Amino acid sequence: MSNLLKQLRDKLPSEAIFWAGDTFLFLKGDALQLLPEVPAESVDMIFADPPYFLSNDGTTCHAGRRVSVNKGEWDRSRGFTEDVSFHRSWITQARRILKPTGTIWISGTLHNIYQCGFLLQEQGFHLLNDICWYKPNAAPNLSCTTFAHAHETLIWAKKDKRYKHYFAYDLMKNLNFSEDKLKVPGKQMRSVWSIPTPLPEEKKYGKHPAQKPVALLKRILLASTQDGDCILDPFMGAGTTAVAAALIGRRYFIGIEKDAQYLEIAQRRLHEILSQARLL
Repeated sequence: MSNLLKQLRDKLPSEAIFWAGDTFLFLKGDALQLLPEVPAESVDMIFADPPYFLSNDGTTCHAGRRVSVNKGEWDRSRGFTEDVSFHRSWITQARRILKPTGTIWISGTLHNIYQCGFLLQEQGFHLLNDICWYKPNAAPNLSCTTFAHAHETLIWAKKDKRYKHYFAYDLMKNLNFSEDKLKVPGKQMRSVWSIPTPLPEEKKYGKHPAQKPVALLKRILLASTQDGDCILDPFMGAGTTAVAAALIGRRYFIGIEKDAQYLEIAQRRLHEILSQARLL
């Protein structure tokens, strides 16, 4: 176990430790309460998929049926001021715990991504890219009052402009991304990525209403982390970031999630990967 993971395991109360492996640590609790426990400048990369605050009692389309858009109370807006205050709180902690060379990824939609982008700049981050994650199999818009929502936005930023960040340029240029019909082999990767929503096998242990595809997280981690880096996900959900980290050999991971149901799904998903690799 890394010094950081051991330090957290020894420091935090037992009820906050959901599962601790040799190099993977799942914490149960509120990110706003647990992030302050992480030592300053100890993490190399953060992937954050915070609440989008889009649960507004409307409807959407899923598997050809009209369903509620509501994901849970955690995704219900408390109003502009409180929503911004929430994002400011965790982004402030993210900056504190990142190493000077560290970077952060934030995923979102129009409901939250512009708030997060503003707050990143307010906190002194340097924006690197905004990625358009295009979903070729996105659901139709049943209201027929706006364009169909077929993408999410990912912001990539580094903590300090003065320090060099890691970017696997050659890998992103030359690796085969078979799921992405927009990527031209041997050409620079551009900022529009075509990646389908999570595959059925990614949900066999259960699913999270905001679950991201493994292919998306694998690409993010391959592009911006190296062997030995410590990755932190403050809103882990069903554990896609942990699964992607295990699949590409990134062995130092901290995930925070408040819902035990999703932590159990994440643990089962990760155990399958680690067992196959004989790392348990």
